[in-house]
Amino acid sequence: MSSSDPDVRAPRRVTGPRAPRIIRRPIDGVLLLDKPAGISSNGACQRVKNRYRAESAGHTGTLDPFATGLLAIVLGEATKFASSLLDADKTYEAHAQFGVRTDTGDRDGHRVAERPIVHRVDEVAAAIAKLTGPIQQIPPMYSALKRDGRPLYEYARAGQTVERAARPVTVHSFQVLEQTASEFWLRIRCSKGTYIRTLVDDLGEMLGCGAHLLALRRTAIGTLGIAQAVTLDAIEPLDEGELDALLCPPDLLVKALPVLQLDESATKKLLLGQTVSGQPTAPDQGPMARAYAADGRFLGLVREIEAGRFKPKRLIRTAAASRRCLDPERSLF
Repeated sequence: MSSSDPDVRAPRRVTGPRAPRIIRRPIDGVLLLDKPAGISSNGACQRVKNRYRAESAGHTGTLDPFATGLLAIVLGEATKFASSLLDADKTYEAHAQFGVRTDTGDRDGHRVAERPIVHRVDEVAAAIAKLTGPIQQIPPMYSALKRDGRPLYEYARAGQTVERAARPVTVHSFQVLEQTASEFWLRIRCSKGTYIRTLVDDLGEMLGCGAHLLALRRTAIGTLGIAQAVTLDAIEPLDEGELDALLCPPDLLVKALPVLQLDESATKKLLLGQTVSGQPTAPDQGPMARAYAADGRFLGLVREIEAGRFKPKRLIRTAAASRRCLDPERSLF
């Protein structure tokens, strides 16, 4: 990761044919994208938004430009439910190198230290054990977290280091898949907010030789896996119907929540913002539930305010409520 001084000269006016204006359309759903290396998460999101001609789009959980893998792109009404995947556990496969430490913790950074590799295999296992479970992690300087309104990477690019408070994260599993004298391949499942670059850097420091990431791939977000994802190249030649067929329904994002099935009368009341009565499929899983009309339409999220009484929390536009929503009794994946 590097930067250069901005060009302070006045920009030259460029003339020529303008790109055709994209005519947007209301389209709702979730595209599971296999993000390639060399593009930011926001850049990938904009590519998908333009390809679908969607009115609005977002993504659930940033991947560094050098990283690849699962990125859920949410279109239209699905953006209302994106926070559920932001909070989900993530699974990564990482390729790292011993003996070299960089200022960013990955291959795009500048080398700041090179040290001999002197640890034993059993020392690697012991260090990994200390980095597994609930831990305190100091976010890297090259991150989008903000300090005094500025992202940390702006300070880092200016050669400044600011104090960062350690944050609690959980590393559920930390496995070595393969190892050589100078490189290792890992599979890590962790909570939201965990920086794999920092985890690898910490491992290298514990072993006394330093380490940095050569490659990183996200293979799962919660229960969603990379096997269901498509690439940017794959969607490029598709027509509109083929593109739309790739979309998962918005309730994919909240399928871990219990189901509240409503009759026609209760559906009308809910869509008017009124409180409704019912019994969710799993009442012991918390106050939130996903509500469905009798014909299978996903209506949105409701919150239990007292036993058997629910009020609207986040509803989907009626026009976007589709019969293509998930069957409450089955899992999509």
